[in-house]
Amino acid sequence: MATTDTPTPSPQPLATGHARPDVLIVGAGPAGLSLAASLAQAGMQATVLELQPASVLAAPPPDGREIALTHPSVATLQRLGSWQRLAAHEVGLLREAQVHDGPVGRHGAMQLHAGGSGVDHLGWIVPNHALRRTAYEVAAQQPGVRIVTEARVTRVAVTPAHAELEYTDARQGGQGTERLQAPLLVAADSRFSATRRQLGIGAAMHDFGRTVIVCRLRHELPHHEAGHECFGYEQTLAILPLPDDPIDGTPMCSAVVTTGAAQAQQLMALPPEEYAARVQAQFQTRLGAMRLVGERHAYPLVAVYAHRFAGPRCALLGDAAVGMHPVTAHGYNLGLAGVEGLTRAVAGAWARGADIGAASVLAPYAREHHRHAWPLYQGTNAIVRLYTDDRPLPRLLRQAVLAGSNRLPPLKGLIVSQLTGRRPAWPTAAP
Repeated sequence: MATTDTPTPSPQPLATGHARPDVLIVGAGPAGLSLAASLAQAGMQATVLELQPASVLAAPPPDGREIALTHPSVATLQRLGSWQRLAAHEVGLLREAQVHDGPVGRHGAMQLHAGGSGVDHLGWIVPNHALRRTAYEVAAQQPGVRIVTEARVTRVAVTPAHAELEYTDARQGGQGTERLQAPLLVAADSRFSATRRQLGIGAAMHDFGRTVIVCRLRHELPHHEAGHECFGYEQTLAILPLPDDPIDGTPMCSAVVTTGAAQAQQLMALPPEEYAARVQAQFQTRLGAMRLVGERHAYPLVAVYAHRFAGPRCALLGDAAVGMHPVTAHGYNLGLAGVEGLTRAVAGAWARGADIGAASVLAPYAREHHRHAWPLYQGTNAIVRLYTDDRPLPRLLRQAVLAGSNRLPPLKGLIVSQLTGRRPAWPTAAP
């Protein structure tokens, strides 16, 4: 049954010159491209549709975002072959993390490290544009993947027999409509997914009313591969360790400032030197003098959770399923977990000759992904509410939480397990 309110247009000829795909994927972000590569490596045919041109997919511009990756996520990227394509200067280690309440140094910080978890570091830090580039490189070289760029998807529908979509070539001003069919369609076109809406799947959206500003900074003192989450009383600051500058070896970090929309506008308007000085002061000059590298980027903070992750002949992936607040760094890790889960469900059904768009195939993926994502989504939002509330009682509660976590090894072990993506373990003394 069609999922749009508008009348279904007269059928258009199917696009010719290519074999009918097994899966249609709308959105060539790193999640959608990784799924296409994963399915192709299992022997399937996937077609990805994306509005951006191929030149942007092949060489995405830096967008300021640095992605914290867990151990299972890196294992997925290694399996796909995209991890091996990252340059050495694009991969940073996160050995430990500190959580500060209020101004840095006023209260004792919660110390998080990987001791007792079976690994020697919490995770990795990789630029978002590098993950996008390598995902495209891998997908584009898979014989079973077709990537249609500058494609404006105008209609999506499902029938008992197949899923279908129509698109126009953006280079031709919307002239000429092509139609594609497949047993399954996957929406992977951002947390504001138009495809999700056309499929008739709603989503709960939470606008935090805040803006995040991200940038890179050079600094004098080494960061020792330690990350910091600083919950100030007016704005929050995250410091993420990056690899040293590959040219001169200067230490570098990513600064993530979260504040109200009006304050964000003022901060974005500051000269680079003054902005760097603001971050330096908020971090109590712990890394010495700071200097801005490149541009600042600002993004509104909106969290999204789809009402369901699958339906008749369709599934949601990445931010189209769950768009997370970045404070707990789970967004892309959830996307890669979805790639693994959807690949298991779909490729397994395809291998045994089953209908890959059947509800019995997609429902287990939806249940598994919900069980994984829901506690992280709710927990992240609860953390954000607690640590951005400036009233006296929440302040006392925050201090109690930090003090309690430092005294309760099982609680700290649970937090570390979420950061690493590994099973909870009793933490040991830091090496």
